Amino acid sequence: MFEWYKKVVFENYANFNGRARRSEFWYFALVNTIINIIFNLIMLEFPYFSFVQLAYSLAMFIPSLAVGVRRMHDVGKSGWYYIIPIYNLILACTDGDYGTNEYGEDPKNQIDSINEIGVE
Repeated sequence: MFEWYKKVVFENYANFNGRARRSEFWYFALVNTIINIIFNLIMLEFPYFSFVQLAYSLAMFIPSLAVGVRRMHDVGKSGWYYIIPIYNLILACTDGDYGTNEYGEDPKNQIDSINEIGVE
């Protein structure tokens, strides 16, 4: 789970190209939510700690947009669909397109392995 988070935050910080699997998107969302809950619990005792949470939220704004756009690309939609409130949730839960689409190759590579069956 944290490997996906590190992949999104450190390796693909502002990468809006390509595709992101459902697991990449949802693991990032889960870890981000857990970290925000921890910050909120800390702020109950130390209210002056809020500037750290604000800094974290600002730092995660671009990676969350990037992984959301890549998730929309995985289902064959433009990244702009990420700003449509309910529809983006439906698309985020939908399985990605099989094979290559206009945004890149399938991150699961299921079609490529199937096409290689029987080839010498």
